[in-house]
Amino acid sequence: MSASQSATRETQTIDNRWLADVPVHWSVTRLRFICDVLTGSGDTQDAEPDGQYDFYVRSPNPLRSAHFTFDTEAVLTAGDGAVGEVFHHVNGKFHAHQRVYVLTNFRDSLPRYFFFYFSSFFRLMAQDGSARTTVDSVRRWMLTDMPFVLPSLDEQRAIANYLDDETAQIDMLVAKQEEFIGLLRERRDTIVDAEFQRTDGKRTATVRQTLVLLKRTPIPRSGVVTAYRDGVVTLRANRRAEGYTMSVAEAGYQGVCPGDIVFHALDGFAGAVGISDSEGQCSPVYHVCSPRYDDDARYLSLLIRYMGTSGFLSTQAPSTRQRSVDFRNWKTFARVPLMLPPVEHQRSFVTEYHEQMSRINALIVKTQEHIALAKERRSALITATVTGQINVPTARKAS
Repeated sequence: MSASQSATRETQTIDNRWLADVPVHWSVTRLRFICDVLTGSGDTQDAEPDGQYDFYVRSPNPLRSAHFTFDTEAVLTAGDGAVGEVFHHVNGKFHAHQRVYVLTNFRDSLPRYFFFYFSSFFRLMAQDGSARTTVDSVRRWMLTDMPFVLPSLDEQRAIANYLDDETAQIDMLVAKQEEFIGLLRERRDTIVDAEFQRTDGKRTATVRQTLVLLKRTPIPRSGVVTAYRDGVVTLRANRRAEGYTMSVAEAGYQGVCPGDIVFHALDGFAGAVGISDSEGQCSPVYHVCSPRYDDDARYLSLLIRYMGTSGFLSTQAPSTRQRSVDFRNWKTFARVPLMLPPVEHQRSFVTEYHEQMSRINALIVKTQEHIALAKERRSALITATVTGQINVPTARKAS
């Protein structure tokens, strides 16, 4: 059996489940009979920040373009290489990427109803994983062969109006929760800004005067320790493989112990520095250090990470590489200046910092859970409505 035949069979299985509860007076057809499936012609190089027209690419947020290639009402989705879910309902002049599908010239279907139905069905396809289908790998045959349920135009209008109202309320709730997360993140930034930007009561030192460079022998059969950009330093096995840089060869690897300050010499500018929670080994691209005197290692790692993410370290490196700042030469890194408060303050700040971060991060996680639930409810509401499981007149009376 060919891949396309297998995909068709799996799609038919979804069709049957999707259509099982559709009202009998609604008609069922295929997408190719109710609209035209076109594609854009643009390339990302067409983007111009000051352009007059929206430029729809393979991500949820459109760019801008100085010219347009369509002047119509359409529903858009993305093909190969899309970033996340990409569905748009547009009306007017716009430009579209060559891998964006433009569904237009609707027949027997109102565009807004079409948008709700279309996006809902493809989310179901993505959840099922049918024929390796996801919303970011759309093929033309998947569009043209999609089963499409068509109530009367009056019912379509009522459904679209109902979903516009209901989803707007959910979207408003999500927006407020996302705004709250933004405020919490600003609070996190304010805490470290207030600590590390003030100069009163602090002494001036350099990295060399403050830290001792360690050169431990690698521990046999130990795991690889990685410094991540979020400030966590742990064994690679404790986290997913993406998102860090490691040497291919193990020549020059060094030992790491719990409590060591680990600084990624090429990614430290982006926050890849912290206290190791694990015993293991790391590549020579890292500087593994400990305090020279009584300074608090946790405070020093927070300070250096802040100096990286705030952009200060970028000003201290004599050379850079693409998307990075090169501190592989210890002497270069050792010259970086530090501003240090008394040790007692360092320790009290670290304790207070972690307490506040714990509370703030817990609130962020809880709010993200509420957002996920709201989006699940939104998706379920659309699916139930466009398949007739929710009777719109009855639902409106109930509300």
